[in-house]
Amino acid sequence: MPVALLALTLSAFAIGTTEFVIVGLVPTIAQDLGVNLPSAGLLVSLYALGVATGAPVLTALTGRWKRKTVLLTIMGLFVIGNLLAWMAPGYEALVAARILTGLAHGVFFSIGATIATSLVPKDREASAIAIMFTGLTVALVTGVPLGTWIGQHLGWRATFMVVAVLGLLALIGSALLVPRELRETAPVSPRQQLQVLTHPRLLLVYAMTAVCYGGTFVAFTYLAPILENVTGFAPGSVALILLVYGASVAVGNLWGGKMADRMGPVPALSWIFTALAMVLLVLTFTMSSPIQSVLTILLWGAFAFGNVPGLQVYVVQLAERFTPHSVDVASGLNIAAFNVGIAFGSVLGGAIIERHSLHDLPWIGALIVLLALLLTRFSGYLDRRQHNTLPNESAANPDPNL
Repeated sequence: MPVALLALTLSAFAIGTTEFVIVGLVPTIAQDLGVNLPSAGLLVSLYALGVATGAPVLTALTGRWKRKTVLLTIMGLFVIGNLLAWMAPGYEALVAARILTGLAHGVFFSIGATIATSLVPKDREASAIAIMFTGLTVALVTGVPLGTWIGQHLGWRATFMVVAVLGLLALIGSALLVPRELRETAPVSPRQQLQVLTHPRLLLVYAMTAVCYGGTFVAFTYLAPILENVTGFAPGSVALILLVYGASVAVGNLWGGKMADRMGPVPALSWIFTALAMVLLVLTFTMSSPIQSVLTILLWGAFAFGNVPGLQVYVVQLAERFTPHSVDVASGLNIAAFNVGIAFGSVLGGAIIERHSLHDLPWIGALIVLLALLLTRFSGYLDRRQHNTLPNESAANPDPNL
């Protein structure tokens, strides 16, 4: 794999840390700023909406820029956003800083996925994306637990200061390691962008992504309150449990990429979604037991993000077939769908807490993930039907999942 992937991985690590560290800090921020848990959970939702806006809109607006220029610009924006969060005097200012940071996040994973796939042969695309997203999973292993520990002991503002430093290191790494001359795509016209937004096959994959992560984040957004208020762990133990979760995510992400390369995106996603729904359902019954809950969370991590490589490479494959002039935009919209799901799941989780209890979060999330499974199977059916009705194209491309 090219050394440039290391720079993308480093950036993904910094961005992943700032996105998910908030999960471990929800109780701390709620107490410090005098807001309730659903309001603190909105910091997850509104960040995700920033990502969902930035991914398609800013990716399209910077379509004529050199990819490396875009990469360095958004990493600079990322550093500024975290510095503003560090200095935020209150809840509203923190919300604004999170939205600004989310804008940079969306563009990074949009162009990052296409840069990664442009650096490797076709048969290594899913693995290349998985390596880039390893930065995200390593952030879950080390960055999120460490950031949670810092926030609990030094204050949540210190966490964002540390993340800003990580972002600066990632910016320097990108400047040094990413090649100046990358394979560029032609600028995308508004009409071509609209094709991506209206193509039914791409919209179906975006629905798969949004629904899956909506189900996951119904429970994941409020994992720290679950561990403290239901399972009975002390706040200081949450960082260690997030470390266990993140280690499992790292393994699951790489395994998911290899699985998508070997089986094809749709079969791999079908297995992963099935397992994820089962684990969330099991968590409903194990969350009151310290040992059983940790074991379930370990399994949860293995499947929660293992679908990322398959979903992203599936979107790229379909975009190359149906909207070949708008692959970057299509990739960015999948990142947007990912974060629309996070925002939806976080808001729904807050509503469930207000009307019911923390115990209801996992099984409701499991039902939502099952809907993602049904959408995936339907997309696979459409792939097979098209494969059977286009013999010339099928002969040139015998994999029905492509």
